[in-house]
Amino acid sequence: MTIQQLRANSYLFGGNAPYVEELYETYLANPGAVPDHWRDYFDALQHVPAVDGSNSRDIPHAPVVSAFAQRAKSGPTRPITFSSDAEMSRKRVAAQQLIAAYRNVGVRWADLDPLKRTERPQIPDLDPAFYGFTDADLETVFNTSNTYFGKESMSLRELVNNLHETYCGSIGAEFMYLSDQGQKRWWQQKLESIRTRPNFSAEKKREILDKLTAAEGLERYLATRYVGQKRFSLEGGESFIVGMDEVIQRGGELGSQEVIIGMAHRGRLNVLVNTLGKRPKDLFDEFEGKHASDLPSGDVKYHQGFSSDVSTPAGPVHLSLAFNPSHLEIVNPVVEGSVRARQERRGDKKGQQVLPVLVHGDASFAGQGVVMETLALAQTRGYSTGGTLHIVINNQIGFTTSDPRDARSTLYCTDVVKMIEAPVLHVNGDDPEAVALCCQLAVDYRAEFSHDVVVDIVCFRKLGHNEQDTPAVTQPLMYKKIAAHPGTRKLYADRLVSQGVIGADDGDAMVQRYRQAMEDGERAIEPVLSNYKSKFAVDWTPFLNRKWTDNADTALPLSELKRLAERITTVPSDLKLHPLVEKVVADRAAMGRGEVPLDWGMGEHMAFASLVANGYPVRLSGEDSGRGTFSHRHAVLHDQGRERWDAGSYVPLQNVSDGQAPFVVIDSILSEEAVLGFEYGYSTADPNTLVIWEAQFGDFANGAQVLIDQFISAGEVKWGRASGLTLFLPHGYEGQGPEHSSARLERYLQLCAETNMQVCQPTTPAQIFHLLRRQMIRPFRKPLVVMTPKSLLRHHEARSPLSDLATGHFHTVLEEVQDIDPARVKRMIMCSGRVYYDLVAERKRRELQDVAIVRFEQLYPFPHKAFAAELKRYPQVRDLVWCQDEPQNQGAWFFIQHHIHENMLDGQRLGYSGRPASASTAVGYYAKHAEQQKELVAGAFGKLKGFILTK
Repeated sequence: MTIQQLRANSYLFGGNAPYVEELYETYLANPGAVPDHWRDYFDALQHVPAVDGSNSRDIPHAPVVSAFAQRAKSGPTRPITFSSDAEMSRKRVAAQQLIAAYRNVGVRWADLDPLKRTERPQIPDLDPAFYGFTDADLETVFNTSNTYFGKESMSLRELVNNLHETYCGSIGAEFMYLSDQGQKRWWQQKLESIRTRPNFSAEKKREILDKLTAAEGLERYLATRYVGQKRFSLEGGESFIVGMDEVIQRGGELGSQEVIIGMAHRGRLNVLVNTLGKRPKDLFDEFEGKHASDLPSGDVKYHQGFSSDVSTPAGPVHLSLAFNPSHLEIVNPVVEGSVRARQERRGDKKGQQVLPVLVHGDASFAGQGVVMETLALAQTRGYSTGGTLHIVINNQIGFTTSDPRDARSTLYCTDVVKMIEAPVLHVNGDDPEAVALCCQLAVDYRAEFSHDVVVDIVCFRKLGHNEQDTPAVTQPLMYKKIAAHPGTRKLYADRLVSQGVIGADDGDAMVQRYRQAMEDGERAIEPVLSNYKSKFAVDWTPFLNRKWTDNADTALPLSELKRLAERITTVPSDLKLHPLVEKVVADRAAMGRGEVPLDWGMGEHMAFASLVANGYPVRLSGEDSGRGTFSHRHAVLHDQGRERWDAGSYVPLQNVSDGQAPFVVIDSILSEEAVLGFEYGYSTADPNTLVIWEAQFGDFANGAQVLIDQFISAGEVKWGRASGLTLFLPHGYEGQGPEHSSARLERYLQLCAETNMQVCQPTTPAQIFHLLRRQMIRPFRKPLVVMTPKSLLRHHEARSPLSDLATGHFHTVLEEVQDIDPARVKRMIMCSGRVYYDLVAERKRRELQDVAIVRFEQLYPFPHKAFAAELKRYPQVRDLVWCQDEPQNQGAWFFIQHHIHENMLDGQRLGYSGRPASASTAVGYYAKHAEQQKELVAGAFGKLKGFILTK
C-alpha cells in the first residue's frame, strides 16, 4: 500500500481523525512503534526523510492535524481492499485506534452510578467489531508498546480486557483533551499500570471502613437525636469522608502543611466532626441552641467554619474550613485568596505547602457563574495557587426536583473544568477504595503539575435537599432505588468480610463503638493536636475587640516624604517611556520637591510608598489597576522599546527602600465576583497587608454583590472574621450615563451598622494619603469602601500641598476653607464628593459671604463629634441643606438626614437639594445632566423646598 493510497482512500481519515492523531502521537514518541507505511506517511507529510527507529525528532502537530481536518471536510470515504500483509497492517492500526478510543471515551462505559438507573450507552468506538475485528482475531498478538500495561505485546483479548478494566470500571477518567502530552502520558501510566485498581493493605481497608462507619454513624445519630432538624445529611455520599482523609494524608506526604477547604452545606457537619475533629458535644450544643458566643449575630451551624491541627505520618497538618453562606459556590474565590496569602507568607512559590480543596455540588458546579470565574483565575500570575483539588459530591439530581435534562447543557456536571484543561476522575461512590485512589492520584497530579484536578464522586442523596423534604414526590423512581439501597458502609463491610479482612461481627462492632463515642461526646478522630501552633500562623489578637477610633498618626516628616517621592520618580536610564507617561513622572518629581501641589495619583503613590517602606505590604488588583482606568496611576511603567510583551516593565513602588515590604499591582481578568472574593479571602488571612480591590467603574461592584452583602459587611458579626479589605469604587456624576456614574453609595450605607465597615468619599490627595495610611496604622481591621473620584483625578482645585502629608490626619469632616466670618453665616451646605467643587464655584460666582460649605469625607461611621463641632462654629446658622449629585432616592440623603438631625440645634431646619428620585442611577442625555446639575447647585443656595426636617 502506497502513501498515495493511504491519502486517497483510507477510512482512517474523516470522522476518525482523532484516532489518527493518537497514532501520530505514538509515532512522535517512538517511530518504530507504528507500522512502516504509517511511519513513511508521517515522514512524508512533514516533508522530512524517513529515519531509523530512533525517537529523536521535533515535529509539530499543526501540519498533521491540519491535514486530518481537511480530509474530514471531504466527508465519508470508501474502504479499500487490502492484501494479506495490508490486512495485518490495518489490524495493527485498528488496535491502536481501539486503545485511543478507550482512553478518549471509555468513561462512557464506566460503572459510575450506585443506583444503576441507566443502561450503558451505545459507543461503537469501544466495540472491536467496529474496527473489523472478529472472534477469530481475539488471540492475534499486537504491539502495545505505547501502553503502560507492562507488556510490549499482547493478544487482542488481553488488550480489550485490560482497557475495559482500566477505563470502564468504578473509575472513569477524562484527560485526553489535555494539550500537554506529558500530562496525558502521566495519566495513562498511572491508570494503565495498575488497571485503575487500588491495591490497599488489610489495615488500610479497615481504616476506610472506619471512616465510612463514622460518616454514616454521625448522620444516623443526629437523625435519631434531633428529628427533623436541618443538617444536610451526607447519607448516600459517605465515601466523601474517605476521600477527604486521603487528601489530607497524601497531601501531608507530599509536603502540604495546610489544607484550606471550601464547601457548601451537604456533608459539612460530617466534615467538621469526622475530618476536622470538632467535638461532637459542641455540635450538639448548637443543635440545642446552647452555643455560647459573643458575636452580635452568629450564624446557623451548617455555615460555620472551623480550624484544627491534625497529626499525619508526615507531620502536623493545619486544616481550615471556610465559613460560607447559602450562596453555595461563592466560597470558591474566598478560599483561593486565603490560600494565596498563606502561600506568600511561607514563601511557598510553587504552592506545595498550602493545598486548596473546593467541595462542590453537581448542580451548583455546572450552574453557578462564580465557578467559571474562579477557574479562570487558576493559572494567572496574580491569583494562581499551584492548582486546586475539586471534589464534587454528585447527587445526580441537582436540588431535589431537578430533572438532569434541565440541570445543565453538558454531558457531565464537571465539563466546565475543560475550559482550563483540568482532568476529571469520575468515581462510583459505592466503591470507597476507588474514591481513595482517585484522591491519591488527584493530589499527586496537582503536586506534579501545579494544575487543577477534579474528583467527581457519583453518589446519591438519601434524604433529599434537607431533612424536611420529601424527594419521592418529584423523583419516585430514583427514590425507590435509594430506599432499597443498603448503604455504602454495609456494602463495603460485606465485601471485607468476604475477603477475610474483618470478621462477620466486626462491622457491627465498629458501628456500636462510634455510637457510644457520640453518646459520650468524644472526638471522632484522634489525634487532634490541641497545643500545636505553626510559626506561620497569624495572630489576630492585636486587631480584635478594639474600640473604634477615627484618629491615627498618619503624618510623615517632610524629609521622608521627599525621599519617597524621589524614589518613586526615579526610573532606569535605559527605560524608554511613552511621552505621556514621561510627563506624568516629571510632574510627580516636581510635586515631590514641593514645587507644585500633589494630584490624586501622587497622593496614592505617596501612601503606598510610605506603607511599604514601613513594612506594610500593598496588594492592589482590578481591571486596569496598573495604569488606572482613567490613566491616572501608572504604577507600572512600560518600556516603549521592548520587543517582547513579557519584558520591559518597571514598578517604582517596588524600589522604594532596601528591605521594603512587597508592592503588588495586578491587572485582573474581567471578573468582579471572583476577584473581589479572592481579595476578601486574602485579607482575612493577612491583616498586615493593605489589600485593595478596584472596580473599573464603581457600579461594576454590582456583579459582586453577594460578596459585599454576605462577607464584607456581615462576616465579622456572623462569624467573627475580621477583614481590612479596601474597595476603590469610582463614583461621580460627569454626564456619562446611568452605568458609569454611580457606585450605588446608598447600598453600602444601608449595610452599615455596629461599626461593621467604613464608607468614605475623600476629595483631596492628602485625604486619600491619610485614609490609606490610617487603614493600616490603626490597631483594628474593618473593611473600607472608598468612593473614589473621576474628574477630581485632574481637577485643578483638587490638589494638596506636600506639607498636608507632613501634618494633620484624615479628616472625617473637612471644614470650610474660605476666609469668612462664622458670625455672618446663615446657611450651611453639607455635601460629599465631587459636588463640593461645583458648590464652591457657585458661591464664588455669587460672591456670598454668609454660606458655609462643609464636606463629609466619612459617611460611616458617622462623625458625630466632628460635625457637632463644625455646627458650633456657626451660631447664626438656621438653614441646613444637604446637596448631592445622586437622585433623591439614592446617594447618602436618606441615610444621613437622621444623623444630621440628631446634631442640629434648636430652631434649625434641614432641606435637600439634588436630583429628583429616579429609577435609573443617572440620565443618559448630557444636556439633561448639565441642566440637572445646574439646578441642584443653584437649589443649594435657594429657598428650602420639599420635605424639610426641623429641630
